[in-house]
Amino acid sequence: MHKGIWLGLSLYLAGAAHAAEPVQEDPLLSSPPSSGTAGEVRGILRARDQAMLSSELSGRILEMPFAEGQSFRKGDVLVRFDCSAYQAQLNAAQAGAKAAGEQLAHNRQLAALNSVGRFEVALAEAKLSEAQAQAQVYQVQVRRCSLVAPFDGQIVQRKAQPFESVAGGAPLLEIVDNRSLEIRLLVPSRWVSRLKVGQSFSFVPDETGQALQVEIKRLGARIDEGSQMLPLIASLPADTKGLLAGMSGTARFAETP
Repeated sequence: MHKGIWLGLSLYLAGAAHAAEPVQEDPLLSSPPSSGTAGEVRGILRARDQAMLSSELSGRILEMPFAEGQSFRKGDVLVRFDCSAYQAQLNAAQAGAKAAGEQLAHNRQLAALNSVGRFEVALAEAKLSEAQAQAQVYQVQVRRCSLVAPFDGQIVQRKAQPFESVAGGAPLLEIVDNRSLEIRLLVPSRWVSRLKVGQSFSFVPDETGQALQVEIKRLGARIDEGSQMLPLIASLPADTKGLLAGMSGTARFAETP
């Protein structure tokens, strides 16, 4: 009898502990949709241009010129790999293509003198095409030895370091362009009929405390079933400075939608 009581109590406590475990939520959904005023909601700054760059091949990193926080320009080399093996393979493939081209030219000359038939010429043409295709494969691999910046931005975090060997697909750098920021809000779904693209409202970042006049850029395509909130994306003024992705703040609408 005592064993049954203790077993039931243990199951009850285990269930209570499981129910008390925290649930991961969207940072916007986890905060109240309103800060006391009906026309206020919380928002987060997100960058339009941000990426996690990965390695397209396996190899050893020779150089990563930019450290965390440093700025770079589009087209700058962010990561350079040791590609001596790929370069040697490319050189060999190009030499093979050149030899195949010479053989084809020779066979065509012989064919003009009726010394060889069409088969020999066609075979030489096929070998040249094969050698050229092989050289193109190695050219692609050699180009992948340098990872260039897809846009202007800054280094957020290094996932690897120079002289480390990485596998294909391994993350290398997280980058962001803080000049392409947008404001992401979650507003109550009942506001949807009175919100429109181009509508103005103010946004005050917590970190600066300076009010910004922003405009609705686009509305979400679907309302979240659980929270009944609608995503809203707003654009910042072109001359806005001093803001970083990840900052949060309060959006204030002049009238409650």
